[in-house]
Amino acid sequence: MTPPDAPGAATRSPLTLTVNGSRHALEVDNRTTLLDLLRESLHLTGSKKGCDHGQCGACTVLVNGTRINACLTLAVMHEGDEVTTIEGLGTAEAPGAMQAAFVKHDGYQCGYCTPGQICSATAVLEEIRAGIPSHVADDPAAAPRITAEEIRERMSGNICRCGAYSNILAAIAEVAEERA
Repeated sequence: MTPPDAPGAATRSPLTLTVNGSRHALEVDNRTTLLDLLRESLHLTGSKKGCDHGQCGACTVLVNGTRINACLTLAVMHEGDEVTTIEGLGTAEAPGAMQAAFVKHDGYQCGYCTPGQICSATAVLEEIRAGIPSHVADDPAAAPRITAEEIRERMSGNICRCGAYSNILAAIAEVAEERA
């Protein structure tokens, strides 16, 4: 066993954060990713470890309302933050609007990417509402419009290996229309 003060020894730190409305005070290994904390310590297994390199989006969660790849960030970087996972967006008995739209439009096949897709889609609509421009904006100073091109661009960090993209787009467009 490596002594705690030896070079290369794991260091642990206290961490307090709120996940899906519940406050958690933990002590974590400083090397633990937010994704591993959610899945292994808090048993919130909706967010998936797809590539573990931030390329697929299966681990997308919302931190203080902003979507991030939970596999790319260390848990200790989120002291005091508000984290929302797929489990925080709704339940089987009372699904959130985006969850219900994904089911209605078959926005999934195998379902592995679906939690990350739904978290990302939820954030996409908030980004557009907040006027945050994207790379497809003709005029970055103008308010973004909800178009298929805009949604595709903003969702490009979430990969669906089954190819349910048209159904995912339909689900997001429906929720956007309902909120307009």
